Amino acid sequence: MPERPEIPDLTDTPHRPGPGRRLPDIPVHWQAAALVVGAGLLFTMLFALWRRPDHPMAPAAPAVVPSAAAAPAATAAPPPAPALVTVHVSGAVTAPGLVSLPEGSRAADAIAAAGGARSGGRLGSINLAAEVTDGMHLVVPWKDDGPAGAAVSHGTGARDFPIDVNRAEVDQLTRLPGVGEVLALRIAAHRETHGSFQSLEDLLDVPGIGEGKLAGLRDYAAVHP
Repeated sequence: MPERPEIPDLTDTPHRPGPGRRLPDIPVHWQAAALVVGAGLLFTMLFALWRRPDHPMAPAAPAVVPSAAAAPAATAAPPPAPALVTVHVSGAVTAPGLVSLPEGSRAADAIAAAGGARSGGRLGSINLAAEVTDGMHLVVPWKDDGPAGAAVSHGTGARDFPIDVNRAEVDQLTRLPGVGEVLALRIAAHRETHGSFQSLEDLLDVPGIGEGKLAGLRDYAAVHP
């Protein structure tokens, strides 16, 4: 006789729901948590959409920094040239004549600009620290000129010169640069003894007048027969 097939024992098989059965219910507190999370995500998405501008913002233009080459170069103004004064230096100096000096210079500067004092000059009678001014006449006396031969003149006008050495009195001769009372008396005595001077070079015959002193007299003395 044929054997009957064995029918499996399904009593120990785990229970599986059939097609028409319901799943187990989800706990209420889980459902509440899921609703809260979903609502938060939805609110975030809606807020982001509301804040978005209609037009995207254009990127800010970069700040334009002026180029160093484009900027005009600042040029330092040159310092102003110092004002000059013109001084006439005569008497016992190496190169008598006009010298130009910066404003505020001293008598010592003027003498140095005229080549310096000669060995026969008497610098002790001059204030070497005195400030020179424009148009000043600075006379460096010779040692044999006497006390009256010195000095510095500020106001002697050009109209007072030249002085005629053939006609001038002794007091007039002392106004010549480098000519003091002693030398003026010698000029007058020589004129009376030897007659009128024929030229300025004849003054070299007067004791105490050399080439240097004569050079200082040329602009101030004249010879009229």
